[in-house]
Amino acid sequence: MALAVVRDLREHWAPASAEELERFETDVLSGFVLARASAGLADGTIRGDVGHLEQIRTWFGRPLWDMEPADADAYFGKVLRNSPSGTRLARSQALTTYFLFLELRHKVEIHRMTGRVVECPIDEMNRPRGAKDAALRIPPTDPEVGTLFTGWGGELATCRKFAPTARNYTAAKLMSQVGLRVSEACKLDVGDIKWNLGRFGKLHVRHGKGARGSGPRERMVPLINGADRTLRWFIEDVWGQFDDDHTRPGAPLFPSERKNTDGSARRVGDDALRNGLDNAVEAHLPSWTDKLTPHVLRHFCASQLYGNGLDLLAIQEVLGHSWIATTMRYVHVQQTRVEDAWVAGTERAAKRLEGLIR
Repeated sequence: MALAVVRDLREHWAPASAEELERFETDVLSGFVLARASAGLADGTIRGDVGHLEQIRTWFGRPLWDMEPADADAYFGKVLRNSPSGTRLARSQALTTYFLFLELRHKVEIHRMTGRVVECPIDEMNRPRGAKDAALRIPPTDPEVGTLFTGWGGELATCRKFAPTARNYTAAKLMSQVGLRVSEACKLDVGDIKWNLGRFGKLHVRHGKGARGSGPRERMVPLINGADRTLRWFIEDVWGQFDDDHTRPGAPLFPSERKNTDGSARRVGDDALRNGLDNAVEAHLPSWTDKLTPHVLRHFCASQLYGNGLDLLAIQEVLGHSWIATTMRYVHVQQTRVEDAWVAGTERAAKRLEGLIR
């Protein structure tokens, strides 16, 4: 039996026109956005990836599926040579993800229309190296944070606007006690406090940060470390000065001074909480001015819980981290724990040597 010559019929198809390619490129990008949304990525993450792709497309001047490794070499090696490593890594990752989408969904169509075989221009030779730029956030010590909240609490008796000051104080206190993010605090409702759960009550964080931009990630935060007392005081003595209906669905835990059209209080914005913390730090802990942020309070919380004996897995659950490695970066050993451990180790070694000498 003789083998017949098999020819690819696509070789005889006429290439697509410029207008067809333009429409196809737009459709492909729309499909990419929809696919990433269906995977559960947050809108902000998708917008960021599309923004990176548009930046590369503007520089390249042609559809991205035409890019070759030499083009990527020129772009990342010259155009982005002096850009922050985080920008280069994010843009490289967006391009790699886009080409994976092209290969999975449109490889045959692109070959038929252009004669090109889709292949990612980012490879092991030109892939940007390094990690995203990140500052090491060393939190203040326990006595320093105590000084801040003692002074801030004393200010409540004489401040001009008691309710907003007490609200900012309470939100910051929760950040230091159970590691709330400022964005999470702003989105809490009164109904998210579950007093009947656990030994101290729990806080239902419905809008926690997801891993790798995957969207909101819920968690239950136990009201440990004095957080239960902080919240009870705020609800009983402060909250009613903003609103008078705690049973209203969606009533914000941290209200704004501004009102909705129905007279109910609006939800506070993160700028108000940040500014409140900044003003308190400047007044009561001036050595930390412009350095003590809500996120640094999360680091303080993790370090304090660890120092008080809580294991890393429990701290991971409290902070809402997806990876234990992230939690480990939040724990900073304070005071002289490392030095004390070293001294204890040398003393044990010395005792062993004494036994050998005898």
